[in-house]
Amino acid sequence: MTDAHTRLAQAPTATAADVASDRLPAHVGIIMDGNGRWAAERGEPRRVGHAAGEQALFDAVEGALELGLDHLTVWAFSTDNWKRPPDEVRWLMWFNRDLLRRRLDELDERRVRVRFVGRRARPVPKRVLDEMDEAESRTAHHRRLTLQIAFNYGGRTELVDVARRIGDDVAAGRLTPEGITERSIAARLYQPDAPEVELVIRTSGEQRLSNFLLWEAAYAELVFTPVLWPDFRREHLFAAVAEFGGRERRFGKV
Repeated sequence: MTDAHTRLAQAPTATAADVASDRLPAHVGIIMDGNGRWAAERGEPRRVGHAAGEQALFDAVEGALELGLDHLTVWAFSTDNWKRPPDEVRWLMWFNRDLLRRRLDELDERRVRVRFVGRRARPVPKRVLDEMDEAESRTAHHRRLTLQIAFNYGGRTELVDVARRIGDDVAAGRLTPEGITERSIAARLYQPDAPEVELVIRTSGEQRLSNFLLWEAAYAELVFTPVLWPDFRREHLFAAVAEFGGRERRFGKV
């Protein structure tokens, strides 16, 4: 049996009804991994896997809406992804821009608020930044689901930016050294009003955070699935959230 067949055999049959409505995580993060391997299994270039991941993303969004989740953060482009071949990086930039154009109407219709986390600066092309601003502005009034897209994002980079803001505030007299606390750090994150991440899902069988939401996911439950991202569907989300609901969370207590 091939790896692909093994993953399909392990696909969950969970439904929204299997998830306890009183045990929903306030914020779910997804590391969307495995596009390249999915394409390689089919003898296709990596960009075919990235394109196939679009359906997985929006089926996961539909699943989040079905469950009534409040916040969902997905990792679309890492600060480390600039190390990839230039042709792939360029393709990813314009694919993500075009994805926003194609899908913004349906996100708006579903009352999904779109927000971005990450550095809003070069080398991200200005036209991509403009599309991000348009998506945020158009959906800012929605509250049914907040979809945060981590783009040009790295957890350590975010903490560096927080440290710089704190340094500026201390130098300007807006903050004292004694005032540097967990609360003051959290207030300077990219999206400080988002709840802490309670569940992180990573696809493709890898079992690490890889610099994803390091501060926000400090106490998150982790669920790893062997399913490659283009094969991910809402049933996988339901299964992960149901597993979260069955775990005991102690936060250092006994």
